[in-house]
Order: sequence, then structure tokens, then C-alpha cells
Amino acid sequence: MFTGIIEAVGFITAIKHHAKDMTISINSGTLDLGDVKIGDSIAHNGVCLTVTTLNDSGYGADISLETIQRSGFAAIKTGFPVNLEKAMQVSARLGGHIVSGHVDGVGEITSITQLGSAVEYWIKAPNELAKYIAEKGSITVDGISLTTNAIDGASFKLTIIPHTLSQTTMVNYQVGSLVNLEVDVIARYLERLLLGDKAAISAPEKQSTMDLLARSGFMG
Repeated sequence: MFTGIIEAVGFITAIKHHAKDMTISINSGTLDLGDVKIGDSIAHNGVCLTVTTLNDSGYGADISLETIQRSGFAAIKTGFPVNLEKAMQVSARLGGHIVSGHVDGVGEITSITQLGSAVEYWIKAPNELAKYIAEKGSITVDGISLTTNAIDGASFKLTIIPHTLSQTTMVNYQVGSLVNLEVDVIARYLERLLLGDKAAISAPEKQSTMDLLARSGFMG
């Protein structure tokens, strides 16, 4: 579990492709690895990865096919910067919001506007995530806990202060940049809860039930 408060910015130093997945090496920058051991979790642009090796400048981690397909890691290259956050300790302050490190989809930066010392970003989320994004709600962008200031369909606006820009990879964003998105986990659980007993019905069963209702004249 994470908070979305970035601790350091690192970068990818090596990528080894396998049949369907990959192994990466990360220079962890200023991240304190003194209490990190093999098997620990670290979030990389919002993606929770397990430390598999440790060295003087950083560590290595494996990335599964599922993670590659659901995140912006499909396009990473050597030198790619990553926001880093170690897993939250039970005694730590929850400075951001509850972040699982499981990416829901990839968004695209569609607009960047300078507003005094702050910067305004508009991001287009995948249509299927729009229902989970609320004005003044929480969302994780590349591992950063942020507040949405406005909503327009599947797009949302962020207003970023100079400190966040200087401490994360957001300073490198351009129109067209792709970012990892994780919606508020509470919205996910609420949706499931509202299904009630229907949550136990598998997708094929749901479709069969809908077909039966349609054939019986209960659906127009």
C-alpha cells in the first residue's frame, strides 16, 4: 500500500526483454534504500514492483505481461524517469490517499497551461474509467496522489504547484505524454458493493440472464 507522496525520482538503467515480460534495473537516485530488502515493494510511476536484486546505485525488478499491457511501461526505454515511493509503513502519515499500486489504465496529456507559478494539466482518461473520477476527488497519476479540479467527460484537470513539479516527473510532461492512472480504490469497492447479490454472477451468466429477459419481452 502507498500514499502517492513521491520520495524520489529515479531512472531506468537497463531493460532485459524475455518472451513475454521484462526485467529492469533502476537507479534509485536519492531514495533511501537503507531499510529496503529483496522482496520489498516499491511503486514506479504508480506501478507496484517487487525488488529482486540490490546494488550500490539501486535495484532490479521484474515486470509481468499484465503490468506491461495495463501501464505505460510498454514504451519505456533506458533513461526513462520514474517516480519512486516505498511501501507505506503502518505508523506513517497518510499524506496523500490510499494507493494500491495497481494501474487501472493509461491517460494522455491533452493540454498544459502555465498559471502563474503553477501549471494546469488536462488529462484524457480511458472512457471506462470516467465513472470513477469525480471533481475534487483523488486520483493517482504516475504514482502521484492528486486532486481533480474539474471534469469534462473522461477528461479531468489538475493544477500542480511548483513543489510537486520539482519533486516528480511531471516537469517533463508534454502534450501527448502518456501517464499511468489509478482511480480511487474506494470508488471501485463502492461500485462492487452496489451490485449486491449480482456481484456473484459471472459474466457469461449475466449475459445469459439478459438474453433470457430480452426473449421474454422484459427488455425493449
